[in-house]
Amino acid sequence: MGAYRYLEEFWRRKQSDVMRFLLRVRAWEYRHLPAVHRASRPTRPDKARMLGYKAKQGFIIYRVRVRRGGRKRPVAKGIQYGKPKHQGITQLKFQRNKRSVAEERAGRLCGNLRVLNSYWVNQDSVYKYFEVILVDPSHKAIRRDPRINWICRPTMKHRERRGLTSAGKKGRGLHRKGHRVSKMRPSIGSVWKRHNTLSLRRYR
Repeated sequence: MGAYRYLEEFWRRKQSDVMRFLLRVRAWEYRHLPAVHRASRPTRPDKARMLGYKAKQGFIIYRVRVRRGGRKRPVAKGIQYGKPKHQGITQLKFQRNKRSVAEERAGRLCGNLRVLNSYWVNQDSVYKYFEVILVDPSHKAIRRDPRINWICRPTMKHRERRGLTSAGKKGRGLHRKGHRVSKMRPSIGSVWKRHNTLSLRRYR
């Protein structure tokens, strides 16, 4: 077994004494850092490499802290002036997952970089911590590499805000296949539009 394989096994056994101690100490450290900050290197190099990271120029890691829990409706004094259907204040859930939110926050801070992927690194009772892999599309090392220069295309700007990263696709239900999710592709909105548009072709 190679070194990365050993690391992978470590991360699979999060309840072991070593990992419990490491995660506890790191959670304490991350709590005192800014909500979005640059990491010098990936905490999980095996996982980062699986998701496309290379230890070369142009690849950057940002660590993001996202608050756990559901989404409370932002209304004054819990008063929602409307129909009873919309009067719920608590017990509401945000549509996207926490990892997708972390990617968006990193992408918003680093507007000149492209979000490639992300992964979980830690959590405590209040926050979840994710590391986001970002790529610099202006760097020559990226532009000249045929395996990654697809991300330099203009259509890849802010992939994380349009649900094109892995976390975003999961939230859109695109990680599943088959007849159960035929109404998810290419998106819920486009399927609805196709079913609700009357098409009267001229020569039919």
